[in-house]
Amino acid sequence: MTELDVAVNLLWLAPGRVGGSEEYLTRQLAGLPAEARIAPRLFCQRALIASHPELSARHRMIPMPIGRDWRGGRLLAEHTWLAARTRGADVIHHAGGTAPAVGDRPILLTVHDLQYRTFPEFFSHQRLAYLRTMVPRSVRRAHVIATPSWYVRGTVIDAFGIDGRRVVVVPHGVPTIDPPGDARIDAARRSVGVAGRYLVYPAITHPHKGHHLLIDMLRRLDDIALVFIGGEGAAEPAVRQAIADADLGGRVVRAGRVDEATRDALVAGAEALVFPSEYEGFGAPLVEAMDLGVPVVCSAAPAIREVVADAAVVVEESSGVAWAAAVTAALSRREQLVAAGHTRRRVYTQEASGAALAAAYRQAAE
Repeated sequence: MTELDVAVNLLWLAPGRVGGSEEYLTRQLAGLPAEARIAPRLFCQRALIASHPELSARHRMIPMPIGRDWRGGRLLAEHTWLAARTRGADVIHHAGGTAPAVGDRPILLTVHDLQYRTFPEFFSHQRLAYLRTMVPRSVRRAHVIATPSWYVRGTVIDAFGIDGRRVVVVPHGVPTIDPPGDARIDAARRSVGVAGRYLVYPAITHPHKGHHLLIDMLRRLDDIALVFIGGEGAAEPAVRQAIADADLGGRVVRAGRVDEATRDALVAGAEALVFPSEYEGFGAPLVEAMDLGVPVVCSAAPAIREVVADAAVVVEESSGVAWAAAVTAALSRREQLVAAGHTRRRVYTQEASGAALAAAYRQAAE
């Protein structure tokens, strides 16, 4: 088997700012099997090298000559600096859903989701115009398209009318998490100011994430708190107002952005992870919770149902009443859900994700 020279375009990936797509890509790249004989060169922002030592230890990482995350500069670098350095590559992996309009090398394009088509109202006019132009053009140029779930694969085929043989699923690979002990969990709880029983939701306050449903839910549950982990998105003012209006006596705890160890400890200490998002391309926090032995209560969004299968309580109705009932049911079935979650998470290993990515590179190079 010949070694493939793969150039990976990660110039768009600003660490800590692009959500789950960062973990999705860095985990699968770290999971590339040595026997696949793939030699990736990762073109990226300098900050990515510092924040992901597991990648720099295994792969060659080449920082772009721009010191800040600026879309205009990144697009210029893609069409000039990156294009000049990838002319001889066997495959170019454009991992952010779009590809520049230059270059003639085989392309693997990762499409994380098509949320802009389902919820265009959640995007700025400028961003929406860019995606509506660039995503279809990029899909047409790509030799192979990789998606994180079968749901996204189906939406790509339906949206652009392309041959399904060109669209492959590279699932999210979640590494096994070292279980945090009681001391770590207690320290994490103290750090964010939560005492007693609580539910947890790790998500930026984007409009589609459904924080408001959980606030309404909490009004119907007694003796339990709700911890929101994550940064501020476009729905932040509405979430703050909903918390104030609900007058829950401090039972909604805003942890904000936390480091990975604190996040894992807060999830591990929760009674359940609640996940009301209206749209996902995958949903790694679901797998992480199952790995940590925490019951999951989630929405019926297609990709979410695909990930959890029968290992969660799925809420069909978007109401606080339905979510309160689902949480109560999940807590009464805790042992059953934890066991089912441990079984389900074995589908989403880092090794399986890396192997699927290697196969996608080989297919693109054919």
